[in-house]
Amino acid sequence: MKILHTADWHLGKRLQDFQRLQEQRDVLDEIVQLADREDVDLVLVAGDLFDTFNPDPQAEDLLYSTLKKLTANGRRTVIAIAGNHDNPDRIEAQDHFGRECGIIFAGFPKTEVHAYELSCEAKLLQSAPGFIELKLPRHEAPVRIILTPYANENRMRSYFGMTSLDDELRQSLKGHWATLADTYMDNHGINLLVAHLFVMKRGGEQPEESDDERSILQIGGASMVYTDMIPPQIQYVALGHLHRYQEMNGGPCPVIYSSSPLAYSFAEADQQKYVVLIDAEPNQAVTVTPISLTVGKRLLRPRFKRVDEAVDWLTQNPNCYAEITLQTPTYLTSEERRQLQQAHESLVTIIPDVREVEEAEQEPIQAIDLTQSIETLFTSYFKNENKGQEPNERLLHLFKEVLATEAE
Repeated sequence: MKILHTADWHLGKRLQDFQRLQEQRDVLDEIVQLADREDVDLVLVAGDLFDTFNPDPQAEDLLYSTLKKLTANGRRTVIAIAGNHDNPDRIEAQDHFGRECGIIFAGFPKTEVHAYELSCEAKLLQSAPGFIELKLPRHEAPVRIILTPYANENRMRSYFGMTSLDDELRQSLKGHWATLADTYMDNHGINLLVAHLFVMKRGGEQPEESDDERSILQIGGASMVYTDMIPPQIQYVALGHLHRYQEMNGGPCPVIYSSSPLAYSFAEADQQKYVVLIDAEPNQAVTVTPISLTVGKRLLRPRFKRVDEAVDWLTQNPNCYAEITLQTPTYLTSEERRQLQQAHESLVTIIPDVREVEEAEQEPIQAIDLTQSIETLFTSYFKNENKGQEPNERLLHLFKEVLATEAE
């Protein structure tokens, strides 16, 4: 059985003033072409389908038209779960559309897909809260999938009956997964887990996050999940949330973030993006093949000491989004800014690093302590920019909304 894993489409997302909808159309077309070329049986989209809770109509149209294309007229099943940027009710509201096309939507960790015959060549054999078993065309062995969309702290408490977070959440989630695996998963089928969570090896180094995703843990988010919590029956874990391709160690099987299809912030500068092709059969280790995506502009962030150097580089690198830093002893003049802007149509940000160049070369750069919460970092930045004034509650609330985390 061939399975394609992708995640973090963030449809409708902009890069400051730059609209990226056409890039998103192009890269999703590339993913559809890959699915057709590789003759894929199943597609997994592991959350953050949209960039906001209330996406614009163009983003919605792009999502549903792409998912329908991925079904290849009902021959191929597509499973899409909600991420922390998605409105889970909105995602599940399209269930009637999905069942007509062969698409299964899951918005909540204990969503139960109702027993109905899909209007496609696949058959839903059985379901439970957070679980489905499918019979796909061309394959005798069924595929069993544990579905764990993102849920914030309050939702996790509701679903798993918790009174506190962290270890209690982890134990409840581990028990939920173990119960589903023990009940429904044997070695006569293909066993998968699809989740939108922050996952790492227990005691290991914390994986990289982009600027957009740090809020999942630090502002009303869900607790970190460890790879040793994954049931031994699982053959592959398809993750969404982190935007860089990476495999998490410490689990019973490959535990992989497929990456976002485009670089969405300069924290992802010059990253290669992927989808993941999985070859699976019952009771065997899967074969995992990352496939590079070629569509979409790169995000680059070079540094310069002279305006003319920056202008030359911008002229020579037109097909990217650029964030340039200019180390300069004085503020940039309006004429210098005009030269830079005219040299490149996708110059996103100009950062003047105003200091004496010779002194700057001798001074060590002070690292920012990124172990602090994103709210603490924002407060420190605001105070620095506003002569020590603290941000008020209304501004902090707005900041949380901008980070796409529900105010509970």
